[in-house]
Amino acid sequence: MTRIATVPLQQVMSNAIQRAQAKLATSQQNLATTKKANTFADLGSESVRNLSAHSMLARQSAETTVAKRVQTTLSLYDAQLTGIDTSSENLRQSILTALGNGQTSGLQSTIDGAFEQYRNALNSTEGGVAMFGGSQTDTPPFKPKALSDLVGLPQSDAFANDSVVASARIADGVDVPYGVGASTAGGGLYTAFQSLAQAGPIGATLTPAQKTALTTVVDQLQSGLGSLRAVNAENGRRTTQVESMINSGDQRKTLLTGVIGANEDADLGQVATDISQQKTILEASYSVFSQLAGLSLVQYLK
Repeated sequence: MTRIATVPLQQVMSNAIQRAQAKLATSQQNLATTKKANTFADLGSESVRNLSAHSMLARQSAETTVAKRVQTTLSLYDAQLTGIDTSSENLRQSILTALGNGQTSGLQSTIDGAFEQYRNALNSTEGGVAMFGGSQTDTPPFKPKALSDLVGLPQSDAFANDSVVASARIADGVDVPYGVGASTAGGGLYTAFQSLAQAGPIGATLTPAQKTALTTVVDQLQSGLGSLRAVNAENGRRTTQVESMINSGDQRKTLLTGVIGANEDADLGQVATDISQQKTILEASYSVFSQLAGLSLVQYLK
C-alpha cells in the first residue's frame, strides 16, 4: 500500500528555503563589501595570482611613496639653488653697472642681500635637518654669520658639511642619490663673496682698489654661477628621473589594481539584480511552504 505523507515534502522545501536564504545573504554581503570574494580561499585557482599581485602592489606603493618624498626634497634643493643663482646674478649685474657708470648707490645693500640669500639657502633645513649638511646635522653647514667673517677665512673652515650623499630606492633595483653638500653648491661663489668682504664697505665713490676688486669679483661670480648651475642641472636631471619612475609606478599600480579587482571586486549592478531575483525566489519558497503546511489528507478523505 502506498504511503501518503507531507513531512518529506516539507523537509525538501525547508532545505530549498535555507539554500535561497544563504544565496541572498551572500549577495547582500557582496553588496556591503563590494567584493565577490571575501577570502583568498574563495578565489580558488586565482588565489596564488592575487596573492602575488597584492604583494607587488604593496611594494610598488611603498616605492612610489619614497619617490614622491625624494621628489619633494629635490624641489626644495632647486628652490634654494635657484634663489642663490638669482641673487648672485643680480649682484653681478649691479657690480657691472657700478663699474660702468660709477654709481654705487644701493650696491652695498645688494651685496649684503646676496650674501644673506647665499648663507640662508645653504643653511636651509627640511624637517629640522640641514639640507646641505650631508650627514652632519648638529651644526649649520655654512658657518660664517656675516660677510665680514669671510676676511681671511679659508674655504675649508667656512663649510661644515661632509661628502655623504643621501640615497633612496625608488624602484626595484633603482637607487637615486639626491643629496647636495653646501661646499659643492656654494664653494664656487665663496671666493667672490670673500673678495667682496676684503674690499671693505662700498661708499659713494669706488676707490681704485675697490674697482680692481670688483672687476675680479665679476669674473669670480661668473665662474661660481657656472659651478652652481651645473649642480642644479644635475639636481634637475635627478628630478626628471624620479618623475619618470613615479609615472611608471602609478601605471604599474593601476595595472595591479585591475588584476586584483577583476577577481575580487563585485559587479554591483549584477549583485543588485541577483538580490532582486533571490528575494523573489525566497518569497515564492515561503509561499509554497506555507501552502504545503496547510495541506491535510483528512480534507480529502471526507
